[in-house]
Amino acid sequence: MKFDLETVLFFSLSFLSIVSAIFMITRKNPINSALFLILNFFTVSGLYLLLKAQFIAIIQVLVYMGAIMVLFVFVIMLLNLQFEKKKIETFTYKSLTSILLAIMLFGILGYTVFFGFEGKFKGMSDKALEMGTAEKLGAELFTNYSFPFELASFLLLAAIVGAIVLAKKKFD
Repeated sequence: MKFDLETVLFFSLSFLSIVSAIFMITRKNPINSALFLILNFFTVSGLYLLLKAQFIAIIQVLVYMGAIMVLFVFVIMLLNLQFEKKKIETFTYKSLTSILLAIMLFGILGYTVFFGFEGKFKGMSDKALEMGTAEKLGAELFTNYSFPFELASFLLLAAIVGAIVLAKKKFD
């Protein structure tokens, strides 16, 4: 494996993505969790850029960080979550078993990642730069995947109509 700038960026962004995901689920304060989720979105967007998928990287930042994270922060602020007193946890055989199973799972995953794909992927395809563009994604979406696209749009429309009906019943 050669260590050029792209490889170093890939491993650093991957490590930062994993660490931010772990911190996101282990923080007690929901605002801190949301901030680590934003960091995770940034690192995943950087990984998309390294994979030459520029459109998906920009959509990741715009949609998830611009819309969904604002929604998360508003929900957190509206819920006004207070800290609860932590109950005393005892170390039982169930927690020991879960820790051992988690270590075994990560060991198997690590073995698969390091030795399972060895020699299978020599490099990136020559067409990788044009595959991540908006034109190529739009052409694929509206030619080969037009039926699932239309099906998803009808499902979203049904969800919007259902939300309006439920909200109207609540106000009447």
